[in-house]
This record gives sequence, structure tokens and C-alpha cells, in this order.
Amino acid sequence: MTTPHRPSRRRILGTSLALGASAALGLPATAHAHAARRTAGAPGTSAANEVVPVDWAAIGPYPVQDAAGQRVRTILAGSSRHLIGPWYADTYRTYLPDGYIDLKGTDERAIRLPAMAAVATVTALITGAYDPRALSAANATIRTRNLIRTLAARHLANNASTATRWGNGWQTALWAYYTALAGWLFWHELDAKAREDIAAMTAWEADRLTTGDDLYLVGRGGHHLYEKRRDGSAVTPGDSKAEEDNWSAAVLSLAEVMMPGHPRAAAWGRRNIELLLAAAACPADLTGDRTVNGIELSRWLRGTNIADDGTLDNHHILHPLYMVAFDQSLYEGFVYGLADRRAPRAALHNITRVYSALVDKPFPAPGGSTRTIYQPGSGAIHYPEGNDWGTHFPFYFGNFDLLVSLTAQDTGIDPSAATWERLHNEEQLRLMARFTDGRTYGPSGENTYYGREHRIGAMAGQAFLTLFMARNTVRNRLRFA
Repeated sequence: MTTPHRPSRRRILGTSLALGASAALGLPATAHAHAARRTAGAPGTSAANEVVPVDWAAIGPYPVQDAAGQRVRTILAGSSRHLIGPWYADTYRTYLPDGYIDLKGTDERAIRLPAMAAVATVTALITGAYDPRALSAANATIRTRNLIRTLAARHLANNASTATRWGNGWQTALWAYYTALAGWLFWHELDAKAREDIAAMTAWEADRLTTGDDLYLVGRGGHHLYEKRRDGSAVTPGDSKAEEDNWSAAVLSLAEVMMPGHPRAAAWGRRNIELLLAAAACPADLTGDRTVNGIELSRWLRGTNIADDGTLDNHHILHPLYMVAFDQSLYEGFVYGLADRRAPRAALHNITRVYSALVDKPFPAPGGSTRTIYQPGSGAIHYPEGNDWGTHFPFYFGNFDLLVSLTAQDTGIDPSAATWERLHNEEQLRLMARFTDGRTYGPSGENTYYGREHRIGAMAGQAFLTLFMARNTVRNRLRFA
């Protein structure tokens, strides 16, 4: 394998690149040249381990004439500008001797945050949403490429150093998903080494999730698939496994879509469906004869993660923020859409049930009254048992509203998801309007997560890609079967 050379500071800050008319239309400048290219995966693997790049020319542009699209594009433009601009400049100041940037660790802060930043910036660059007022698109491209190639190179599938490698952890499937998604979208900007590393990383994390005995509640690494057993007894009291199941499903779906000819692609696809169904399983699923994507729920499921009323708990409270974490399941629509394939219907399982709980279900409130989580005519959120993450999360909900609307999972729910998307995302834009650099948050109490800006960027990128698949000028690619 070749060792990347060490770029100079002058090169990073001074390079220019004309993205051309195709970028303004929402297409990569070099998309046509790379649309048909099939690139080999990790060295020494089967030729079947080939990544099929996104054929952007076949998808066509998304003119963003709808109000929801304009809101999300504005959020994405601001967030990506902040992340690849001041945040990157403040965070990455040195290269290590092997030519990769110093990630300063192997934990969530060191890996997940730059991976989310890469998703946001890549999406903005390739769709024409990028705002170059503070940093040119050329230099944003260089910085984003640095993030992607470094993250992939440091994964244990490509890295023997125990000091710098990451992977095989509780959350690393999600980090690999973000890195691989950014890399796949930016395939035309990556060299052969980075491509090999991305393919190897993605396959490694996907393979990890197709082995073990997670079907029977507890995996060999101590990971749980369900919060409650079939009899209702708790496995992990007060801690739904819904979010963990669907973030693990994410990397499986992406691996299958990126490498459809891989000998394990079918196993990845099957495990993806299983995890999606486990994530949203409720007690009502344990009876009857309903079958989803070939799986008879009452026979296959070994437990549940949500209640029949669509609520779930996390951190020992009924937690609306984790109810909208089913956004990760709905993002599979754009992942499969990028390859012009139908996403598994399992990604939609019980979404309407969860969304109805957000909009319609009354909860006790002070003074003996009741209140719904979504507040009528407002972007405010009611947290029935509190929120241990902070006070301001409008885009978490506006993002989910958009996905529910685009996938028509709000049938029979009034007001509609489109109505709530406007209310919540207008509130998000008000938060961003307080600053000039594109960020969302001020005082830490608004959102205590150290990756709060990165989370906004990753959601905005994936929401905009979902819009792109649904509302491009060629045809709707947001399909499920």
C-alpha cells in the first residue's frame, strides 16, 4: 500500500478547484467520468468486493423549489460551513508522520464527530448546497477528503496500531456508517488507497453484525437486541435498544448497497431487516401472522423495544428524543435510492405508531392537565418526564417530521407531518440566525452533547439526500418494498 505524502499548509489553504456547472445543478463535477467505474475493495479480497459508485447523472438534479427543501438546504449550508470551516481549523492543526491528520484519539469524540462533519460537508458539496463565503469549495473538498481518508485508514480493518485504531465497539457501526457514506458520496474525489480502506472498513463492521447470537437477546460481546423479553420482563430496564439496533442496521444497509456483488451482501441485507424489525418491535407484534420482508414477526421476534402506544424509554424516562431516533431507519430510503433500489419495508415498521404518539397522545402535565409532546401551533416540545440532554432540539424533530412526510407514515394523523416540519424547522432556523458562522447552539445547556453541531450537520445531510431522492427531476427514488 502506498503511504500518503504529507500535504503542506500552503497546499491545504491555497488550492483551487472549479466545480463547474454540474455542481450548481446538484451533481459532482466529475460524476459523469466515474458513474460506471467499479472499484476494487480491500487488497487481497475477492473481486466481488467491489464498490459501485453512485450514478449521479442518472438521478438528475433537485431544484429545491419546495419550502421544506429550502429550509433543510439552509440548515445544511450553515451547519457544513461551520463544521468544515472554523470547527475543522480549530480542531486539526497537525499531520502525523504517515500523512494523516491527528484525530487525537479513538473514542466517540475523536471518530464520530469528524465522520458526521464529513457527511454534512460532502452532501453540501455534491448537491450544490455548500456556502463558500468563508472557505472555498475547493478547500472544503480538501479538508473533507482528509477527514474521510484518515477515518477509514485508522479503522482496525486497515490499521495494526493499537494506539490509533478504532472499531469493534458498541457504537462503531454508526461511526463506520458515517465514514462510509461520506466516502461513497465522494468516491470520485478519493484515491485508490482511501477507497480500499473504506470498502474494508465497511465490510468488517458489517460482518461483525452478522455473526454471534444477538437473535437470542445477548450477543457474545454483551450486546442486547431487545429491552424486554417476550414475557415482558426487562433485559435492560429503562433502556430501549431501538436506537442501537437501527444504527447497526445502517452500516449493514450501506454495505449491501455499496457492494452488491460481495459474497456476503445477502447476509448483510438479511441482518439489516432483522435489526430494523427488532428496533421497532412492540408487544402487538408478538401475536398474529404479520410478515415483513419474509419474516413472520410473531415467530421470529424474541422481545420488544417500544410500547404498543408508540412510546419508548431511555435513560429511565419516557424519552421523545429517542422516539425520533427512528430517523436512522427512515434514512435507508435514500441509501437504497442512491443505487436505484427499493429499501426494505422493515424500515417503516411501526413508524406511524411512534409518530402518532408524538402528535396525538396526551400525557399528564402540571396542574392536573394533559399535554401532547408536539405542542399545537408551536415548535415547542413537551417532555413528559423531562429531557436529560438539554432544552433546544427543534431539528431533531423537524428532521423526523420531514422523513415521516416523505415516506407517508403520517396517514390518519392530524396535523400532518408536513405541518410539524415547518414549525420545528422554522424554530431551528431561528436558533441558527443568532450566529454568523452557521452553528446552531449557544450555551451548553441548550444541548449538552459535545457533538451537538455535528449531529445537526449529519441529520441535515441525510435529510437533504432523502429530499434529493424523492424530489429530483427524473423520478422519485424513495421507495420501499
